[in-house]
Amino acid sequence: MTDPATTIAVQALVDDLQAGCERPFGDAHSMPPGVYTSPEFLALEERAIFQREWQCVGRASSLKAPGDYLTARLGAQPVVVLRDDQMQLKAMSNVCLHRMSVLLEGRGNVRRIVCPYHAWNYSLDGALQGAPLMDRQQGFCKESYRLPSVRCEEWQGWLYVTLDANAPPVHTQLAGLNELIGAYGMSDYIETFHEEHVWDTNWKILAENFMESYHLPMLHRATVGPHSRLDEMECPPGSPAFNYHWITKEASLPIGNAHPDNTRLTGHWRKTTALLAIYPTHLVTLTPGYFWYLVLQPQGVGRVHIRFGGGLAPEFIADPEANAHMSTLKKLLDEVNAEDKRGVEAVFRGVHAPLAKPGHLSHLERPNYDFARYLAGRIAAAKLAP
Repeated sequence: MTDPATTIAVQALVDDLQAGCERPFGDAHSMPPGVYTSPEFLALEERAIFQREWQCVGRASSLKAPGDYLTARLGAQPVVVLRDDQMQLKAMSNVCLHRMSVLLEGRGNVRRIVCPYHAWNYSLDGALQGAPLMDRQQGFCKESYRLPSVRCEEWQGWLYVTLDANAPPVHTQLAGLNELIGAYGMSDYIETFHEEHVWDTNWKILAENFMESYHLPMLHRATVGPHSRLDEMECPPGSPAFNYHWITKEASLPIGNAHPDNTRLTGHWRKTTALLAIYPTHLVTLTPGYFWYLVLQPQGVGRVHIRFGGGLAPEFIADPEANAHMSTLKKLLDEVNAEDKRGVEAVFRGVHAPLAKPGHLSHLERPNYDFARYLAGRIAAAKLAP
């Protein structure tokens, strides 16, 4: 049973967040500290967001052969996404139907899904194929066991899953983003690396850090900061399912601009980078020549699991210098991530301070304002739901 004082405190925090979101953008402030530090607020997010929203789990191209799989978690629910024997995408519960062990970990390839606990095993479509010695139990019927399916869709080469049977399709929610970035041809970009990390910060602090470029000249002064011209950045109002902003520049790396063989992009678009925040946790830097991304999963209020990956546009994949270009890019991204890690972990320490309070947002932090309104709207909707 929830302590009444805790319930009152959480409601006051939600009210404070919503009141801030009702301010016009010209008077907008950052979110209250408790939004980042309260376990009870995270529990609201799990119910309102992670158990309901479409969430990215990676690139479809990472599943190249029958039996290729990746695992993820939607709130408290482990899921597995794989290619079946017909190369169709399937998403299922990643929990055994016997004694409820998690089945698969990480990424890999399997011919069958075998439980590491008692060796119950399932085909790639989720049907139970074998259960050692269970034929001795009169009430057991193998055919009645099948791993519950999870909705899975592909959009622009990305894999999305949700536990909500009624959520509108991904392509419907992101139709406006399709129009904005369609000419890049992101579905054809090839992932060349993927890593997983855990940082000591709240997931929203990292998401907000990605979606604004106001911090670039200072936090990234040793890497990309000197190339960042804040006066040339555009931060339009966001949409219900995403926000974005543009940076048009002469890239410091050759792959930051369009390859000579790229005929999809013309004019200034050949030098324009799109920074995309697809709610709740999919963050993409999309340039004419490469992309990189983060997919976030909270591990409590103070830790965030990060899927970090990236790759090249098809013209650069075909370029003889592709490996050299990617090596240079990966070195830069690792340095930038190290700077971001220091920054977002410092913010997480700061939001715990007794004297911490939200300050005004700059005009370049419009995405943060839109993100806060998304959070407040989702939590309000969930609290009203039966």
